[in-house]
Amino acid sequence: MPKKPAFARISITLPARVLATADKLAKRLDRSRSWVVAEAIRRFGGDPTAGDVAPATGVGETRTPPYGARGSGLGDSRLAQLQTDLKLTAEQRVRAAEDTQRTGELIGGSPNVQRLQFFDRYEDYLDWKRKEEILG
Repeated sequence: MPKKPAFARISITLPARVLATADKLAKRLDRSRSWVVAEAIRRFGGDPTAGDVAPATGVGETRTPPYGARGSGLGDSRLAQLQTDLKLTAEQRVRAAEDTQRTGELIGGSPNVQRLQFFDRYEDYLDWKRKEEILG
């Protein structure tokens, strides 16, 4: 079984503006604040393994490019489609998904596919469940 890297918990004091910048970077890169600080230290220290992603031994994160970055497995056409889709409003994206589902059903796709449903509140789930029972 691979040995986990050793970690040390530290406490640092940063100017509010620097911390805000670190938090913005962490959010933009979908990484933790610790990763951002560790990556800055690796780069400033001249670590040759430092790059756009953390090395396998860095702050417990795997060596995977951020979602949508070159080398993440998204082809150019899929990346372009993703960027186009993100320009739509939430309502437009839902309508497009519903259109895609209807098209699939018209060409013989099964409407009984598995799906994930997410709800902000339990009451929203109950409303959805009632509608499913009425319509289904």
